Amino acid sequence: MTKAELIEKMAARAKISKRAANIALDTFVEAVTNALKRGDRVALVGFGTFTVAKRKARTARNPRTGETVQVPAKRAPKFKPGRELKTALK
Repeated sequence: MTKAELIEKMAARAKISKRAANIALDTFVEAVTNALKRGDRVALVGFGTFTVAKRKARTARNPRTGETVQVPAKRAPKFKPGRELKTALK
């Protein structure tokens, strides 16, 4: 599903304009992004939880040349699906 398809479904379900649905979706994504930047977790009961995972620096190997490369430490977004989402997909 693309963003445009999601906006269309949101607009139809909520009986609002596509523009309003687009604003709502953009606001949701912005709020989750800002919370994760601060290191907070975002829990949507029944759907899942967004968190930030810290990855340590490591040494990797370039498969093309075989040389070793240093990969710096970083923070990455992580999503853990909720129970209701898991059961809906079974």
